[in-house]
Amino acid sequence: MNAHHRINYIEFSAPDLNAVESFYTSVFGWKFTSYGPDYSAFTDGALDGGFEKGTNRGTDGPLVILFSDDLEKTLAEVRTAGGTIEKEVFEFPGGKRFYFRDPAGNELAVWGTK
Repeated sequence: MNAHHRINYIEFSAPDLNAVESFYTSVFGWKFTSYGPDYSAFTDGALDGGFEKGTNRGTDGPLVILFSDDLEKTLAEVRTAGGTIEKEVFEFPGGKRFYFRDPAGNELAVWGTK
């Protein structure tokens, strides 16, 4: 279920997608969907997430992704509240998203279907 302004997705970096898929499938039973050579999405039955091919996204940890019913409005609210937009809205399979840093420097993303 997509709930407005709630944590909805978490994204990690991984240099070898096949290795992480094998690991999480065998140990935890996660299910994976490949979106080409550079991205693999997972579900653990309660939370969805993904692995982007790479060694470092430029952050210290996983990317927490919030959902929005109105992406453009949320983008404006992030700016107004003092957040810094790291990557403007872009499209991906399933919707659109943008990246931002909060006033403490933490990077998060927000996605929506509209």
